[in-house]
Amino acid sequence: MPLSSERPNPDPAVTGEGAAFLVNLDRRFRVPLMRYFAKRIRETYDVDDLVQEVFMRLVRQAEIESVQQIDSYVFQTAANVIRDRARRQAARHHGRHDELSDAELPTDDLSPERVLLGSEQLERAIAALEELSESTRQVFVLRRYEGMRHEQIAAQLGISVSGVRFHMEKAKAHLARRLERAP
Repeated sequence: MPLSSERPNPDPAVTGEGAAFLVNLDRRFRVPLMRYFAKRIRETYDVDDLVQEVFMRLVRQAEIESVQQIDSYVFQTAANVIRDRARRQAARHHGRHDELSDAELPTDDLSPERVLLGSEQLERAIAALEELSESTRQVFVLRRYEGMRHEQIAAQLGISVSGVRFHMEKAKAHLARRLERAP
């Protein structure tokens, strides 16, 4: 076991001669790998990442400098990267996802006009709620804003469950009429 002051030997593939070997690999294979991937995948934005993945796998190989057929080894690694990518995409159901750019998303969600209309509608809703009787308003607020069940509201207010239902229907009908009439 090494002493605490001793450091483990650095990976020879990324230091000294190993680093020069990797720089040579990059210089020699980057463009051919980019062409290789560009011909085999649809998403051209992934090509750089796939090339980088090949080099990362090569760096992890301890005996990379002793490989006899380095060309074959590099492109076999590239083929494995494509296979692994295909497996990941299949597991994530990649083909069933829509591209975000294809989605029709509203672009003016917080336009000043929309904010103004929303605040005006909120003011009308509050005014309509204030027109309700105290008991009807209380039932409506407990149900819609506090999320209480009819039975809980009935127990808290000391009325029947059917009374809670009656007040809810009355409040919803009133709000619908008032908000429908508004400009």
